[in-house]
Amino acid sequence: MTHLLSDEIARATARLAAAGVPSPRADAEELAAFVHGVKRAELHTVPDAAFDARFWEGIARREAGEPLQHITGRAFFRYLELKVGPGVFVPRPETEVLAGWAIDTLHKMDVGDPLVVDLGTGSAAIALSIAQEVPRARVHGVEKDPKAYVHATRNVEDLDERGRVRLHLGDFADALHEFDGRVDLVVSNPPYIPMSEWEYVPEDVRDFDPAAALWGGGDDGLDAVRIIERTARRLLRPGGWVAVEHSDLQGHPVYWIFAEEHGWRDVRNHKDLTGRDRFVTARLGTD
Repeated sequence: MTHLLSDEIARATARLAAAGVPSPRADAEELAAFVHGVKRAELHTVPDAAFDARFWEGIARREAGEPLQHITGRAFFRYLELKVGPGVFVPRPETEVLAGWAIDTLHKMDVGDPLVVDLGTGSAAIALSIAQEVPRARVHGVEKDPKAYVHATRNVEDLDERGRVRLHLGDFADALHEFDGRVDLVVSNPPYIPMSEWEYVPEDVRDFDPAAALWGGGDDGLDAVRIIERTARRLLRPGGWVAVEHSDLQGHPVYWIFAEEHGWRDVRNHKDLTGRDRFVTARLGTD
């Protein structure tokens, strides 16, 4: 029996939609592309006779709530294809805006070889994007979780052709003292969800992403951000910048974490592609 791939994708889309998957058509097409070894835009090149029934295994796993990226083992971030899976946070599209700001800021700096630190690097998505798009940047990624560190190491080995990214296994609270006062930019997508929001977090996030990458600590979920503020203040040179992601409801409290009395200047909220507050940036004063 010949299976028209377009018909199978349509059936899969209906199943995923009925299961409450947020992007059923996109997920069905991505799974079809993965199983058949092509890019999503190349699905039309797959002959009907080449239909692979393993497609339905992937659909069943997604239907049951497993993240798409865990099934395919890959995630796309800016211009990168990253290896991901259990034990590492799957990078989200909104974080691409944070990375884009960091890249644009580095291009504007009058620094020949900018020194960058990515705190809580996870899959190394931000670190690798900066290294790829700012070729002279030297990027140091810090990750505490050993499982996430393994994923980051694989991605750096595969994608860091210029050798501009170095990884460090450790806590970002006391990381990289050898760079104190010398760093041009600190960037981080830290854990920031308060435990009080547990029931509102999508199941495929709270059940599959590592807890250490989700729950930020403290009643407001911002203890990790407070640690980043202190670490960034230690690492940055005068005039250096920090950029920290947060939830769309945390822009105001994160803004005030980077207080003027701690030396911060030009503190600003930035929005993501949906127009919601997504990250805060600040410059360490020179006075």
